[in-house]
Amino acid sequence: MQPLQLLDASVRAQFPLFTSTASAMPLIYLDSAASTQQPTAVIAAVSDYHRQSHANIHRGVYQLSQTATRLYEEARLTVARFLNAADPAECIFTRGATESINLVAACWGAANLHAGDEIILSTLEHHSNIVPWQLIAQKTGAQIRVIPINDAGELELEAYRQLLSPRTRLVAVNQVSNALGTINPVREIIAAAHAVGAVVLIDGAQWVAHGVTDVQALDADFYVFSGHKLYGPTGIGVLYGKRHLLDAMPPYQGGGDMIEQVTFERTTYAPLPSKYEAGTPNISGAVGLATAIKWVEALGLAQISAHEQALLQHATARLSAIFGLEIKGTAAQKSGVVSWVVVDPPLSTLDIGVELDLRGICIRTGHHCCQPLMERLGIAATARASFGVYNNLDDIDRLADALTEIIAAARAKQSAQLEKGGWEDLKLTTAASPAAAAAEIAEVFEFLPDWPQRHQYVIDLGDKLPPMPAALKTAATAVHGCQSTVHIAARLAPGSTDMIEFLADSDANLVRGLIALLQQLYSGQSAAAILAFDAEAFFASIGLDQHLSMSRRNGLAAMVQRVRQLAQRVVIS
Repeated sequence: MQPLQLLDASVRAQFPLFTSTASAMPLIYLDSAASTQQPTAVIAAVSDYHRQSHANIHRGVYQLSQTATRLYEEARLTVARFLNAADPAECIFTRGATESINLVAACWGAANLHAGDEIILSTLEHHSNIVPWQLIAQKTGAQIRVIPINDAGELELEAYRQLLSPRTRLVAVNQVSNALGTINPVREIIAAAHAVGAVVLIDGAQWVAHGVTDVQALDADFYVFSGHKLYGPTGIGVLYGKRHLLDAMPPYQGGGDMIEQVTFERTTYAPLPSKYEAGTPNISGAVGLATAIKWVEALGLAQISAHEQALLQHATARLSAIFGLEIKGTAAQKSGVVSWVVVDPPLSTLDIGVELDLRGICIRTGHHCCQPLMERLGIAATARASFGVYNNLDDIDRLADALTEIIAAARAKQSAQLEKGGWEDLKLTTAASPAAAAAEIAEVFEFLPDWPQRHQYVIDLGDKLPPMPAALKTAATAVHGCQSTVHIAARLAPGSTDMIEFLADSDANLVRGLIALLQQLYSGQSAAAILAFDAEAFFASIGLDQHLSMSRRNGLAAMVQRVRQLAQRVVIS
């Protein structure tokens, strides 16, 4: 076996974030596919710009404005060199890859797509490379065709070639899958599309920080990426486009700096790149992006790639050895991304993410803005670790050890769980009102000093929930809006005309705990009392919402609304 090629530890030392801790432990950041951290050089460049060089650009005759203009346009030169663009004017600054794709869809698509034309996407695409094309297809009558993948998460190239036809006007695919790490053969994809006269857009957001990019060698028509995945700032990105295509497209937005002359009768537009940069741009973002590019180039993209492949090799070996864990995405060519699910015992990926966070480990959970891909894989979500230059083998080992511990604990809990459930096991609240129950919960939360202890308290509550009988888990009791599976069944308490009791369950431990809190508030209370109490405001008042992800908050709100709807039906009847 070849020895692992790792970057020197001095690289990690250039990231101030790693002097901090998480849950009183050294921070391990494994979410670089979402956003990379920023080295001191980038932070300093942005800070120096704001401290010493900030002014509006292109129009000021004073020296400060000219300095800011120079820095901004030098950043464009850096981007053009980085991509090997034929002309710096072909590099347009945007807010990121998402805006770049939307720009092409709105401008090129509106001018070139017609009813019956076809757009080819792939099953691996991020929503940002799906939805803009759906929007323009709806406006123009164009049709979307999709390249399938095999079970390893690789594009089926023969199927792609069969999709291509004279009707194909555009192919839009990513160079690397953000969800699985699959590296796609984009050069081959582009050549085949060009053979039928189609234009190609490559989403390079997950590639540019990991390997050399040469848009001329690829012969890409459009290429997009974001600064925040390249060790740069958020809110800055690039659209590269061949000059003849950009020149022929209409503007994206109107306003200052994209005009040549304006009268009330007509407007003429500025030449590239100003034509697509209406308004005051993100000047400091461009400065930070240019610094990030130079920083990456100084490390060497070949060295970065070798480092990340070593981490991928180690992570794949460690996680594959964990019983009950399945890696999703086993392509022969992969970037530094590992996605997995736990099937024995079945664990919610969100629960995995929360448990790892309590151990100071940051990963991504959910569908990764790739819901069609998740559907193809037959799952709702994965847990994902993605690597950067600052990660090392110890990070991987801590992740693997933590996962082993989490899965073992879940397996022991499953084995010890009593086989019971149903209305006969439901414990109704003993509080006189939802407000009184809320006071009891608030008192407990105030006693517990920090989120790890409060989290464990909520988890313990969920462990005491009686399992919900399978017969009650129907489409009618399913609660939509929760990323995890949730069912709530309610009825009038026997002998009562207005007292509501409900059973509920979820495949996620934390959600079961939230259900237990809802039962403590509501189950056994009158419908009128339930409707009079604002549970969402209460949860916010005890700070619970601050420690829940957006999907968890949305799910909690959906559960509260379901109980209130059930109560409303009782009141109306």
